[in-house]
Amino acid sequence: MTSIPNTLVPEMAAEKCDQPAGGLAYFTVLWIVWAALLIAAMVLGNFSEGHGSAAATAARMGSSVALVVTGWLAYATWRHTSAGNFALCIATGMTLGTIGDFFNANLLTFVPLKDPVLGGILAFGLGHAAYIVGCKNLATRAGLNNFRALTGAIVVWQLIGLVGWYFVAMQGTKARDLVWPALPYSLLLAGTAGISSGLAIQCSRFIPLALGGALFLTSDLILAFGMFGGHVPHQTEWVWLTYGPGQMLIVFSTISAANALRNKRVASKPA
Repeated sequence: MTSIPNTLVPEMAAEKCDQPAGGLAYFTVLWIVWAALLIAAMVLGNFSEGHGSAAATAARMGSSVALVVTGWLAYATWRHTSAGNFALCIATGMTLGTIGDFFNANLLTFVPLKDPVLGGILAFGLGHAAYIVGCKNLATRAGLNNFRALTGAIVVWQLIGLVGWYFVAMQGTKARDLVWPALPYSLLLAGTAGISSGLAIQCSRFIPLALGGALFLTSDLILAFGMFGGHVPHQTEWVWLTYGPGQMLIVFSTISAANALRNKRVASKPA
């Protein structure tokens, strides 16, 4: 079917901010900032203690903040389009995830919690609830509602999350008071991986989104393995080498969602 210029489609022309004012330049700059900060954190993390450790933490937090800015820029760009709800959910989820990062880095000590990890679990859990709501909305708007694809992917990832929780947390020897709170948290993370995989099965454009969900769950299992008694050499680096790219892929999937929904509107018009 022949594509139709936006100016010839009244419905599309009525939707503001279908593309960023400066194209994708702002998003490219933010991606470079995110990547530079994450790489800097990896390099600085090789210092055993002192300024290198503090600087590495600052770089990690900065990389997450860069993704928060990206998420809200995406929402500001596409808030008046059919991708607006998805963008809002992703920006909200990334913001909550960054709060979780600050909890895990023990930088929110003014919050009265027995263990800052509980704050991280709550923040990340709420963030993934936002991701799941966004993906459900995207599935509806994009017409990606194949029951077998979505249900099958969700069930498979729920089983992966459950098995991972059992062998990492339940069979661990430490942090016993966090074992049961870790279960719903793990299933929420697996839920994001599941519903995003269901989208990717139906539309290859969302493979990066699904990969982001899978990487996030992987990073959590690495972190949990160390927390519940295992030993992972260079654990912090491995966690951030999976978590950071995972969050990046989820946040930047807003661009793919906006393009997919715009193309769907174009295709729905007769040539």
